Amino acid sequence: MELSRTLFEAPSEGEILRLAMRHIAAAGPYSAEAGYLAVDGDLVPSRKNDHTHAAFVDRRIRELEGQDGPVTVPDRAWGWALGLRGTERLHGYLVVTSRTRPTGAQRSLLATLVRHTAAALSVAFAQRRRREDAVELHRLRDERATLQQQLTSVVAELRYQAAVHSLMADIAASGGGEEAVTRALHELTGLPALVEDRFGRLKAWSGPGRPDPYPEPDPVRRNDMLHAVAREVGPARIKDRLITLVRPHGEILGLLALVDALGEADEHTVFALEHAAASLALELAHLRNLAQVELRLHRKLVDDLLAGTDAASAYARSEAVGHDLHRRHYVVVVEWSDRTADDSFARTVSRAASAVGMHSLLTRRSDHVVLVADDRPHPRALHEALARETGTRSGAIGVSAPSDSVPDIPHRYQEARRALEVRLGSRERYGTTFFDELGLYRILGPGADHQELETFVHEWLGQLIDYDSRHRATMVETLSRYFDCGGNYDEAAASLAIHRSTLRYRLQRIREISGNDLANVEDRLNLQVATRVWKIMLGRSG
Repeated sequence: MELSRTLFEAPSEGEILRLAMRHIAAAGPYSAEAGYLAVDGDLVPSRKNDHTHAAFVDRRIRELEGQDGPVTVPDRAWGWALGLRGTERLHGYLVVTSRTRPTGAQRSLLATLVRHTAAALSVAFAQRRRREDAVELHRLRDERATLQQQLTSVVAELRYQAAVHSLMADIAASGGGEEAVTRALHELTGLPALVEDRFGRLKAWSGPGRPDPYPEPDPVRRNDMLHAVAREVGPARIKDRLITLVRPHGEILGLLALVDALGEADEHTVFALEHAAASLALELAHLRNLAQVELRLHRKLVDDLLAGTDAASAYARSEAVGHDLHRRHYVVVVEWSDRTADDSFARTVSRAASAVGMHSLLTRRSDHVVLVADDRPHPRALHEALARETGTRSGAIGVSAPSDSVPDIPHRYQEARRALEVRLGSRERYGTTFFDELGLYRILGPGADHQELETFVHEWLGQLIDYDSRHRATMVETLSRYFDCGGNYDEAAASLAIHRSTLRYRLQRIREISGNDLANVEDRLNLQVATRVWKIMLGRSG
């Protein structure tokens, strides 16, 4: 009776089960082997059972499917799984074992303890249900009050939204652009509104507090910020600004923001900002379409310049698209390893070139983009800008010598491609290479006799090339990497992803196969030049 009173006073189902297990010996020579509570349709052990037969007991309990039944446990003469049943549901199980078989009286006393435990669990379950019902009733009352408040304000909200829709529709119809959008957004929200382009340059500002001068953007931080905003659903707060991206068809063209230093923006402010961004996206998409038409005109002009066209026609057409061809120009070729040279990549190159101050005409080929720029590019600026735009540095740029006349441009295009080939064939594949800085590779450049070069390569590398072909080996590539690394064994071995001893063995085999001595200055020079010709001019084939 004392145990029964304690069970009914226990605060939770888990505590009731633990009490019953702890006092099971009061009913006879029993041990509580395990206890289970029914939770969300599953039987969950009340505590961690560290016996070796715990898994077997778990499996046996589930086999019983709610019925009582025997449980076999090593070193126990008797074991039984006893269901703890209420009037409506199974509350759990007690698994009881004994070293001796219990008498009828002991079995009866155990059944009484099980009934008392089940009754206590029923009471605890009913009390918990009442508490949950009370909480749910309170929640429903709060929800009803909230809905009443929402219904009270819905008319005013709809009127505000109608005003926003009407104003933005008028702006879109009039083609007012960024200034009109920021002005309307400032009037609707009372907060300063601004538009920045993709690179962080201010396009429009309405309201007080405009910085003068406007801060120069940091490209890396700018890119990180755009990616952070793009991951948000709806406008994002960055410091004192509420920002949303302007990106028709998924491409980021800029951002629209409100300066909200005091955190006053509410759902009406967010609604106005989102609709203003949608209106601005339509406007900028229209401007983008015009820019694409202009890009096609540029591309046709550059295609003709690279193929060779008369100067008078080229000058007239360049003036029509706002470019001065009378200045000294450079041909720039851009290739990115993980990007196809399609229209999207051409636009990316155009944006990056504009961001670093390059004035150029642009076209594309099957595997690269071509710029005709009116000034010598910075050695690193364009590559770094493209790395930020694409998210990877795995690209190469070739730049020609300066061109002083239109008829000279096709030849300069070949020089730029030659510089690109040298860069891609070098140890540091990615970066910018200028044709007028190639040194020896200019001698091996456009105009060199291809047959003569093949003869030279065959003379110095023919035996190695034949050996590689017969044995599927890489002797020529090994020799080329060894020279690229300046004869440094460690660097060459790391470049080839082989062990230093393997490299030594290969170099010895190269001496034996070719009959040339790497220690001889003349042989070494000719072999190094031959590997360069093989690699760059002949496409790595003899």
